[in-house]
Amino acid sequence: MNAQSLKNRLGSLNYSQLLLYALMVWFILAFLIFPNLNVYHEIFFKNGSFSLDAVEKLLSSKRAMNSLTNSFLLAVSLMITVNAVGITLVLLTEYFDIKGARVLKLGFFTTLLYHGVVVASSYKFAYGENGLVTNFLAGLFPSMDKGWFHGYWAVLFVMTFACTSNHILFLGNAIRKIDYQTVEAARGMGAGTFYILRRVVLPVLKPTIFALTILTFLTGLGAMSAPLILGGSEFQTIAPMILTFSKSTTSKDLAALLALILGLATIILLTIMIRFEKRGNYMSVSKVKSALVKQKINNKAANAAVHILGYALFLVYITPVTLIVLFSFADAKSIAASTITWNSFTLENYGRLFTSMSALKPYLVSVLYAAAASTGVVALALYASRILHKHKNSKLAMALEYSLLIPWILPSTLIAIGLVLTFNVPRLIVGNTVLTGTHWIIILGYVIIHIPFTMRMVKASFFSLDHNLEDAARNMGARPFYTFRKVLLPIVLPSTMAVLALNFIKILDDYDLTVFLYHPVYQTLGVVIKNSTDAEAGIIARAMTLVYSVVLMIMSGIAMYFVYGRGGKEK
Repeated sequence: MNAQSLKNRLGSLNYSQLLLYALMVWFILAFLIFPNLNVYHEIFFKNGSFSLDAVEKLLSSKRAMNSLTNSFLLAVSLMITVNAVGITLVLLTEYFDIKGARVLKLGFFTTLLYHGVVVASSYKFAYGENGLVTNFLAGLFPSMDKGWFHGYWAVLFVMTFACTSNHILFLGNAIRKIDYQTVEAARGMGAGTFYILRRVVLPVLKPTIFALTILTFLTGLGAMSAPLILGGSEFQTIAPMILTFSKSTTSKDLAALLALILGLATIILLTIMIRFEKRGNYMSVSKVKSALVKQKINNKAANAAVHILGYALFLVYITPVTLIVLFSFADAKSIAASTITWNSFTLENYGRLFTSMSALKPYLVSVLYAAAASTGVVALALYASRILHKHKNSKLAMALEYSLLIPWILPSTLIAIGLVLTFNVPRLIVGNTVLTGTHWIIILGYVIIHIPFTMRMVKASFFSLDHNLEDAARNMGARPFYTFRKVLLPIVLPSTMAVLALNFIKILDDYDLTVFLYHPVYQTLGVVIKNSTDAEAGIIARAMTLVYSVVLMIMSGIAMYFVYGRGGKEK
């Protein structure tokens, strides 16, 4: 009887499901937990016993300590400048009645089309030693130093305008939800335009602004591309220094320690942000909300000043994009001299992209990596979200969710260092193979850093499903996999494909993670674009960088329309 009962139980087990569960557990242990724990071991137990040698090396290293100081200086500075510019952009496009606001918004939205290493390289192309803007200014001021655009101020300038994307998306959405009746009530009591802005509108936006401030601080703290391209020798931050130390066999522990400091700072600040959010929110008390109506600025001088400010910011945003597009059609001579005429225009650069394998190779490599990683992370998120939806409120489901959110609290630099240090030797957990330097490790890196965002988005889609659908399918005899494939997946697929598109675009020109993990023979777009900014880069490489940037912006624009434009219309 017992034997028969055991036999029946074994027969009822879904072995394919158990295998998938086992693979999920293996992935979490092998790539999310073990590498990060190994970082601690490499720092403090490198020789088998506890040691603070890495800490002593850090404290005695002037370069390392300067990089820490510079990173915190940049992060604090960005908290001020990004908020000042970001809030201004949102007010100009969403709150005040500004002539040409739609055109201004298009210019401000360019930060959504290119980011990271592409942004840094584009501003260097415009404002660098031989940039068009620099040449123009040198013509007006002959005594001007043409090498002015480098160091702390250059990095701060570029990152200030590059980091306003979140303000445009999230703060813009928050201000559109403000109840117009509250604004009108204040105006009826005699309050002026700017008084209402200061005492009514901004307090409502306080939680969103605080969250964006924390995220901006973290972005500045872990910045890689802008300090590396524009910082010069006098302004190096933590992330470029980690890259430098990681290439030395004697300084890998120092690289790991700096990465760990970044991770601890991230965890502390995210904890502060979450605790602040739990305190509550400002809200309207009106029974029936009404849509916000853009506010007119009655004072003529103030109105003129606001308009001038808006158009000036528009020029700052649109200049690098315009120059990249124009010069991507220019011949090599014009690109080298940063001058352009009607005779300069040619399609030679774009033709080279499709006729030269050396020019096409970085693009193909990046597309293949991005396709593989974005597909892999979406598949992982779908399966994880399915488990969370099926076994919600269980302790195992909570453990699964928290485990997959580990990369959310860690900077990409720490994740990269953990993977490199852990898998540069054979490990039993991955079949005694070496992953460092292979194609697999870079794909794994992309999957890991995009898991939190992807899972949260896909999970939200799953938890919006009607439970009756699955119950009905089960009552009709449908198996779990059939129900998932034929009933649930078609419903969550549109939002899932949108997330896949966003991940694909983000991975396509990634540099911060890629530079630690890429195969030297198979350079990605991010690496190639960064290398083209070096002084020794050839004119052909610079020309192709312009083409790559334009192609990336077009693809990003399509993805943005697919996710926000098309999605918004469907709703």
